[in-house]
Amino acid sequence: MNRLARRLACLLVLAPLPFAASAEPDIAAETAQARATAGKLVSQLGAALEKEMTTGGPVGAIGVCRQSAPEIAGNLSRETGSRVTRVSLKTRNPMIGTPDAWEQAALAEFDRKAAAGEKPETLERAELVDEPSGRVFRFLKAIPVKPVCLACHGTPETIAPAVRDKLLENYPHDKAVGYGIGQVRGAVSIKKPL
Repeated sequence: MNRLARRLACLLVLAPLPFAASAEPDIAAETAQARATAGKLVSQLGAALEKEMTTGGPVGAIGVCRQSAPEIAGNLSRETGSRVTRVSLKTRNPMIGTPDAWEQAALAEFDRKAAAGEKPETLERAELVDEPSGRVFRFLKAIPVKPVCLACHGTPETIAPAVRDKLLENYPHDKAVGYGIGQVRGAVSIKKPL
């Protein structure tokens, strides 16, 4: 090998590769950002629901969950570059609320922990996951059942007839009833490609 070829070979070995693997993501930073995003979703949706509950009652609030919640989640998804949504083991809208396998496992764990006495508002899960499409950061933050939730998510016997009728009209395959205080209604789910 001539001298020029050896020098080029050395330079290639020593030079940083343009496609070198990036450093491992900071899971604590990703979790903090996801927690803040989940907080925004819950806060914005809560404010919209509270406003509608005072003017249109539970029947009016159904429209907030049907239209405003997906809009808020969509805005946060675009803002953060993540997929932001709400999921539940007992879905109201299966088109947008059905959990994938990772979310199902985490939600089942949340239910077990809540049944054992842990406060639902403290339950969350964050991890890096390798998927067929690549590595992603996954985050799930439990949504606890509060007294106001029971107007639409309580037992069929305690939900007002007008609310039941509106739910049936909007969600013919609704499974999101039968909840009580201290349970996990579902969760805010965040999935960020890395």
